Amino acid sequence: MAPAGRAGAQAGWSSGSSPWPWPCSRAGCCAIIPATRASSPWAGPSPPGPAPARKPPAARPGSRRRTIAHLGIIYLLFGATSVIYATFIVTALVDVHHYGEDAAGRFWAVVGGLSILSGPLFGGLSDRLGRRFGMIVVFILFTAAYSFAALSGSPFFLYGSVVIFGIVAWSIPTIMSAAVGDYMGPDQAVRAFGLITLFFGAGQIVGPVAAGYLADLSGDFNAAFWLCAALTACAVALTALLRQPE
Repeated sequence: MAPAGRAGAQAGWSSGSSPWPWPCSRAGCCAIIPATRASSPWAGPSPPGPAPARKPPAARPGSRRRTIAHLGIIYLLFGATSVIYATFIVTALVDVHHYGEDAAGRFWAVVGGLSILSGPLFGGLSDRLGRRFGMIVVFILFTAAYSFAALSGSPFFLYGSVVIFGIVAWSIPTIMSAAVGDYMGPDQAVRAFGLITLFFGAGQIVGPVAAGYLADLSGDFNAAFWLCAALTACAVALTALLRQPE
């Protein structure tokens, strides 16, 4: 198993004529373009490096394609939900919960500070307990963060949402990059990660559009946050169905 523990570290919604943030869609496209290059058959050979001591058994092509698609859908759900939260949470704090812009900015600064720990913390957890278990724990915490954001009662729900999201913010890319190496082997890891990054980019394009549409219909952001919670709950189930690496 390749260690993941060492790997580590808004645009607001408006009620004008454009209900969802196109910059997020452009960001998703920017994720897709290099991923297409990395996963292309014309991308050229991977950079030379020391030969691994032992290669994992070669999996059947059909099995590898199913695994890549499985990981890609999980990564798509992460991309869609995380960009929805990052796009709308500060605007929700200001417009719905009536926090001042300075206070809302401090909330987001807390996310930034905590997110530095997310990769090493949960990457190390996945090194010890397995990629599948690590991702399940992270997606459960994401589900809690999004559910708390959708609850408009006590401010402690908001504090909990921001803190939990910050702790797990960038853990999935860390675990996923290591998981691809475990499942695909060192020879195919770069191209496989490029392929699943296509799914991630697609999620970042579709997520804000769907959430913006829901915000238009409902007049607030709660439906968008409940959507995120439902999608990450689906990600928990999909991750539990992952087979063990051969």
